[in-house]
Amino acid sequence: MTNTKHIYYLLLYIPYALSLLIQLSPHSSYLVAWLGSFFIFFICYKGVIKKLPDDLPIIEQLLRPIFFLQIVFAGYMACTSIFYYANALGYEYLTYIGNRNLLSGDIYQSIANCQRYYVLGHAALAHGLIAGMKGQQEKRYQIYAPSMSNLLLGISSFCLPLGYLFSKVGALNQFSVQLSGLSFVAGAIALSFAIQENKRVNLWASGGLFAVNMLFALSSGFKEPIIICILLLGIFLLPVYGKKVLPVLFSVLLVLFFVLPTFIGNFRKMVSEGTDATTARNESINRIINSANLVEDLQEDNWMFLTDRLSEIGMFIRYTESTPYFVPFYKTTLLKDAFQTVIPRFFWPGKPNVEQLVMNRVYAAGVVDRQAIVSAKPAYVVDCYLSYGAIGIWIGLFLYGYLAQFLSNLAEKMFGGYFLGSAVMFAGLFQILWRGNSLEFLFNAVFWSIVTLFIFQFIFKTRGILYRV
Repeated sequence: MTNTKHIYYLLLYIPYALSLLIQLSPHSSYLVAWLGSFFIFFICYKGVIKKLPDDLPIIEQLLRPIFFLQIVFAGYMACTSIFYYANALGYEYLTYIGNRNLLSGDIYQSIANCQRYYVLGHAALAHGLIAGMKGQQEKRYQIYAPSMSNLLLGISSFCLPLGYLFSKVGALNQFSVQLSGLSFVAGAIALSFAIQENKRVNLWASGGLFAVNMLFALSSGFKEPIIICILLLGIFLLPVYGKKVLPVLFSVLLVLFFVLPTFIGNFRKMVSEGTDATTARNESINRIINSANLVEDLQEDNWMFLTDRLSEIGMFIRYTESTPYFVPFYKTTLLKDAFQTVIPRFFWPGKPNVEQLVMNRVYAAGVVDRQAIVSAKPAYVVDCYLSYGAIGIWIGLFLYGYLAQFLSNLAEKMFGGYFLGSAVMFAGLFQILWRGNSLEFLFNAVFWSIVTLFIFQFIFKTRGILYRV
């Protein structure tokens, strides 16, 4: 991986440049920018700019940022807009039904404009990821674990109750998200290793933990934790069962994508009306099972999900229409606010409410009304745009990719290689990087995840799990 062809980095920006050249034709510009993300994936995975890590077979290193993080982050950011675009053209799935809503005259120009920003962001993200990749690193630590499923089961069992306990203690609440995420990832991987090692006790224990994590995910009101649970299990079963896992994995994910929008919609509605999470979860499942028009309801809810919630380009358009024309660029304001978030409220009782800081720019852009009881936090790429426009997107996404790769490298150096480093610690503590978030929430989570990373290394060394080579 040492022979980097630096001039080849320009290949990543070809889709953005082409889409800019034909911007007077919004449909063509949109499609070039949208297809450009697949071109960027191709460039990355063919190793055109820099050779991919070869210390492990590709199938055994999928949780490195160049693979999983890029696919999830860039796929969600840049590829899901196709449903919004199809809806704007008057299609529902593959059927033309005409436009139900009044569209502004330049809607296609607005969609193409935002898609150009997306493909620029994807190119910068890939640039950062590739630039951050290192060659074979010298191993400083070695793992001592006679049974990997025992180790993972222990990590998950330790972190799950501790994360819950910390969430109830104000001064320690900061670590609850990190511990819960680590328990969630370790539990999913423990189940795959228990299957591989054919240990019945571990299989039942890790299966129980996986079920508990799934129940928590179903009660979270979000789709991502549920999908990630299944994805992680599938990724770690791939080396064991090979490509036989893929049809099952894709089938399960397809069912989830089809059913979850209706489930989450019912769940959130009942919770907003005062129903407790457990009752809302069970009732939402019952409504789907007992629905008289199940297929029709699922199809309608799923199309609304694909066009309005899976893709955030509709909200991005609102931001680009207001900034910088009515609301000036925020410049370094968001970064300054992000630095403040890392200070625990225990030490700063007057610390500004982070949710309110973020929502202020949502209200300023007119994305949602101040009276609405809803959280519509801008995505990371939007915050980059709101700071400095296109140049903000390029700088922000390059640093995002480089930081993600740096943290993965750091975790592998600290925890003896890919498995415990990237697959467990990086994936468990830095899950927020998979999807991204508003700058303030992202900065806070990454900072405290780094602190947690060093705490766990200290614990593992004192327990003899890690020893210096």
